[in-house]
Amino acid sequence: MAAPKQAPQRRRPTLRPLVGSLLGPVVLGSLLVGCTTIALPGLPSLPGQRSGAQKVPISDAPPQASLQQGNNFVVNAVDKVGPAVVRIDTVKRVINPLGGLFGSGPSVQQEQGQGSGFITRSDGVVLTNAHVVDGVSEVGVTLPDGRRFRGKVVGADPVTDVAVVKLAATGLPVAPLGDSSKVRPGQWAIAIGNPLGLDNTVTLGIISAVHRTNAIGAGQRVPYLQTDAAVNPGNSGGPLINDRGQVIGINTAIRKAPGAGLSFAIPIDLARDVAAEILQLGRASHPYIGVRLQALTPELAREVNATNAECRLPETDGVVVVEVLRGSPAAKGGLRACDLIEAVASNAVKNPADVQLAVDQGQIGQPLTLKVRRAGQSLSLDLRPAELPNNN
Repeated sequence: MAAPKQAPQRRRPTLRPLVGSLLGPVVLGSLLVGCTTIALPGLPSLPGQRSGAQKVPISDAPPQASLQQGNNFVVNAVDKVGPAVVRIDTVKRVINPLGGLFGSGPSVQQEQGQGSGFITRSDGVVLTNAHVVDGVSEVGVTLPDGRRFRGKVVGADPVTDVAVVKLAATGLPVAPLGDSSKVRPGQWAIAIGNPLGLDNTVTLGIISAVHRTNAIGAGQRVPYLQTDAAVNPGNSGGPLINDRGQVIGINTAIRKAPGAGLSFAIPIDLARDVAAEILQLGRASHPYIGVRLQALTPELAREVNATNAECRLPETDGVVVVEVLRGSPAAKGGLRACDLIEAVASNAVKNPADVQLAVDQGQIGQPLTLKVRRAGQSLSLDLRPAELPNNN
């Protein structure tokens, strides 16, 4: 899942047996090597190990009743969602420009990757990350019960990192979807996926924060859920679920830090809308207005005012327009460089990410009102967002 996103695991790690205490039960009378048994001299009996000797008790704690199955909320939640969490194996064919020359290998090479996903419709609709299936030639999907299917990528949206894969199957288990708008910090968060090739791995944590728009870089259009549940490469595209067994997000990115890692998930409300567009149109569309923004601080405002006679900014925190693209919706709507954006569609904005998300809530071709401050005066501008070009 590219930095900071980590790409799907390219190959399964090789697990090598550890020598020593992890070898398993020790055979005292013989040494097993392969299929051959080698007799060893008998070892003397230890005290208390003679036949018929009285065993010394090592505990006098009273016996406890066993836990009743199903009383653990994590177990219950995983039971609901787990059967619908799938492993996605991909093959990408890459052209080798030196292929066939001087013994440098074939002209076409294959790269293998792996990620996770989850089934949302019993007729084979699978949600995952766009970066899991980006540019792949083959998609294989394996269910926890061992069934395998060939998947078809219906569409992928690199802006939100959501993709839809379709399986030719019916009667499949499905993962219930929750409401990510109701998620609050401190709530339980359970991640299920296939990290590092270890299928059906479950990790537990809490929701650390919501609405993280600066999680993996500036200019994001996703208000990520942040969690401390352990997530690793291979978890990409898998579900983040709540304690009721409902999917609240799609695990998509991690940030490594000394001692611990931070993981981020796409809210399921956003993923649901994007997936619906992909299923209907084969792609997702996003509005844009065509500006470059900068977070404004009092210090930056004083510096700009002292060096740029054409730009007078209030010494406050906010969002300032740095550049307006020629011919863009912003230019047609009268927005200018040095304008301070105070609100978008009646929603107050404090940073560029707020503006980005507010614009993304607008409709392509429909009026979007911006409240701006220009040279000390308050103005109201109506813009009509256009569709974000695919190359952006």
